[in-house]
Amino acid sequence: MSATLLEDDVGTMLSAVFDGTDDDVYVVNPDRASISALVRTLDELSDPPTVRLLADERALKDVMDDFLVASTAADLIEADVLSIRLLDDVPNHSLAVTGESVYALVTIGDGVGGLSTDDDGFVGDAYDYYEAGFEDAESYSLRTPPISRVRETLKADIGDATAADFDSVLESLSTARGDGDGLDEVTISLLVAARNGELLYDISKWGEDVGLASKATFSRTKTKLEDMGLIDTEKVPIDVGRPRLRLMLGDERLEEADTDELATVAQSLLAA
Repeated sequence: MSATLLEDDVGTMLSAVFDGTDDDVYVVNPDRASISALVRTLDELSDPPTVRLLADERALKDVMDDFLVASTAADLIEADVLSIRLLDDVPNHSLAVTGESVYALVTIGDGVGGLSTDDDGFVGDAYDYYEAGFEDAESYSLRTPPISRVRETLKADIGDATAADFDSVLESLSTARGDGDGLDEVTISLLVAARNGELLYDISKWGEDVGLASKATFSRTKTKLEDMGLIDTEKVPIDVGRPRLRLMLGDERLEEADTDELATVAQSLLAA
């Protein structure tokens, strides 16, 4: 072992691993927290390396249930910064492999260690092994749309105010899962649409078109939020066909909340 990197968090550790490498980097079997940190770190770097992630399918599904992580990962995939494939046999170790070094990633308490070797023969063998393994591995299908596309289409199809509120709510959240730890993307979309008096038809059509969720999912979530008093609707007549529904906030606490407080207030009402 030629060097040891000691850092306070996985993101800082990965930044140190990425620094200065011109090769593709293979990240092998990171845990859930490390997958999230990998996505966040790549997104924050001005000149990120190309990372090839080999991970356990169950861990990936758990992490990608968070819209914040998944939509950012989708952006990185579209930019050819990140590619993800599935481990057939999950090893006991977690590694980061560059063309110059192999790092064993070890997390103990609040600290993260990167135990490395730059032995030419070992590094070359490891790089070739994971390069071949990656080419043979099954691709991971990420169905979440890129966050940049979500923002662009929301602004174009619905409006600047709703798009700004959507961003503000996302920035206030540490996770967007809809499992009690954060609101999911459909709930957030409906709340900011209601804050701006948008039509259910318009926001659900946008959501389906961009790949966020089906119109049926938007409708079910609207009904749930309406039953719980978070949103309200009013009928808007149209020239032909059934009236459309305009979304409105249904609780004065939501109406009085600043946008960056909307998620916190909504979560407290949903948990009541």
